[in-house]
Amino acid sequence: MLANELFKSACTDEIKNINITSIAYDSRKVKDGGVFVCIKGYETDGHKYAQAAAKNGAAVIVAEDKIDVDVPVVYVDDTRRFLAELSCTFYGNPSDKFRLIGITGTNGKTTITYLIKSILETAGKQVGIIGTNQNIIGDKVLLTKSTTPTTPNSLELQQLFNEMVHYGADYVVMEVSSHALELDRVYGCKYDVGVFTNLTQDHLDFHKTMENYLNAKAKLFAMSAKGVVNYDDDGGKKIVQKADCSDIIKVGMGSDCDIQAKNITSTTRGSHFDIVYKDKEYPAWVGIPGEFSVYNAVCAIGAAIQLGITIEDAIKGLSTATGVVGRVEVVPTDTDYTVIIDYAHTPDGLENVIKCVKGFAQGRVITLFGCGGDRDNTKRPIMGKIAGELSDFCIVTSDNPRTENPELIIDEIEEGIKNTSGEYIRITDRREAIAHALDMAQKGDVIILAGKGQETYQIIGKEKFDFDERIEVYKHLSSKA
Repeated sequence: MLANELFKSACTDEIKNINITSIAYDSRKVKDGGVFVCIKGYETDGHKYAQAAAKNGAAVIVAEDKIDVDVPVVYVDDTRRFLAELSCTFYGNPSDKFRLIGITGTNGKTTITYLIKSILETAGKQVGIIGTNQNIIGDKVLLTKSTTPTTPNSLELQQLFNEMVHYGADYVVMEVSSHALELDRVYGCKYDVGVFTNLTQDHLDFHKTMENYLNAKAKLFAMSAKGVVNYDDDGGKKIVQKADCSDIIKVGMGSDCDIQAKNITSTTRGSHFDIVYKDKEYPAWVGIPGEFSVYNAVCAIGAAIQLGITIEDAIKGLSTATGVVGRVEVVPTDTDYTVIIDYAHTPDGLENVIKCVKGFAQGRVITLFGCGGDRDNTKRPIMGKIAGELSDFCIVTSDNPRTENPELIIDEIEEGIKNTSGEYIRITDRREAIAHALDMAQKGDVIILAGKGQETYQIIGKEKFDFDERIEVYKHLSSKA
């Protein structure tokens, strides 16, 4: 693509006839004839690598700050946003070629993407997913999750969209994180439907205040033609008040919702409930237990209706949905107790999964959890208090300590759990902690391994080690056989 087509109004006479072969923001990935965009990150600054990019063959460099290189430089006010614009143009605005649904909120994003996928596939559509667990279309996995965050950076996102077009996507359902909205990863995307799940404490290390966090989430609705909002959530009510999107369906369990769920009963297999919509009542089922799963379900139904699917077909598609890896996932153990893996890593998420399990556990609820390092530390005592109050026994351990001292992370969790009457033990090594939980379990107990979910690794320092909790459970049980 010629630079004058790619750079549009930012193009200069010096570069207008250059044929651009690729785009990169990592100097190591620059190819001959490519564009290198200098991005200011939290650990480093791309401007430092401009010389390296030039040596690797960059034909044009985009920067905010003055740099000294032997190739043409285009200066812009915001390189993050400009990278998103370049990426959209370079790949031919691929998201215009399918219908795009975005899910934002603290909890529930991953599950809702899969529920919507199930509804749409039941209706005979080809559906792609972009999110925490994996990037897929149909059964084909694209761009492995080991290399991307929940919402990919704008360049990888447009590459993914382009692949989705190649594989014939009718719809793409994606998780949209608050970081992605704040850092312009999704700038230039036009969503047919935006969905808001809830807002509870998380990511304050980045956003600093809950108001900033909500404002980041609300940006999705300025980019969406239609919306679906959990109206039982205080953050949801604020989004409805301030949203630029006027066509919003309110969902929840309150009588002031457009889609209301009621009469909920849960078992280990899932949840039965009734849906009230336009003065009619419909029985519904989702194969995931817990009240929070019903909230996820009504968000998915709302999105389907906004896409033109009937309530009957939405409920039918919902009933075919299977569980999501790392979300109230039962590990087959052939024991007289149950082991559940869940991604709960926020106060609200931990409270939801413990309450869910208490609804069907015949014995004790044993909760094993920790908190991630280099992340919001203010939630640590809160999570400790929640686990101590709701569980019969807690094992406080490491999650992904990253560059923090895991003992100090546990100290902060302990501040909350000590203020409860809950019994607990601290075992820093997560592998040993899991073994202890399995050894102490009795008939009818439910062990919750919280925090890791779908992750098959543990980050200690800056290294990533293989660590799949399912394998750890099987190994320990096999050693006792």
